[in-house]
Amino acid sequence: MQPLNLPYYEQKIRLNGGKQQIFDAVRRRYVALTPEEWVRQNMVSHLVSALHVPATRISNETPITFNGLSKRCDTVVYDAHLQPLMIVEYKAPTIEITQKTFDQIAVYNLQLQVPYLLVSNGLQHIFCRVDWVNKRYVFRPEIPDYALLLR
Repeated sequence: MQPLNLPYYEQKIRLNGGKQQIFDAVRRRYVALTPEEWVRQNMVSHLVSALHVPATRISNETPITFNGLSKRCDTVVYDAHLQPLMIVEYKAPTIEITQKTFDQIAVYNLQLQVPYLLVSNGLQHIFCRVDWVNKRYVFRPEIPDYALLLR
């Protein structure tokens, strides 16, 4: 798999039926190793290891309903009261992050109303705080530590 713009994290990878799988510690099972999944597993490792997000406060492939349609958020991070804190959307490293990508996560946020959004293709990471009062996004160059997100 392609090196990412994240620190190196060892991942459990296996071959099953001729197809590569990667272990998802959050879902506690092996899943198909796709380029997007590679980004997800490395970002989750980064959130837990470097940014101190408790693994128990992370959910992958979180189902939501929006306008009667079933959708799935790639990752949702929760606060200490198990309220959604951040939505993370992943793309494969070969996929450019565009306004359309950001619109996708913004639609999910109409349902969850979290204060933080993160979009990553593993090479580029776009993090922002949602300013609900002024109806705008405040972009930040780095993803803050979990303790700072809780403030």
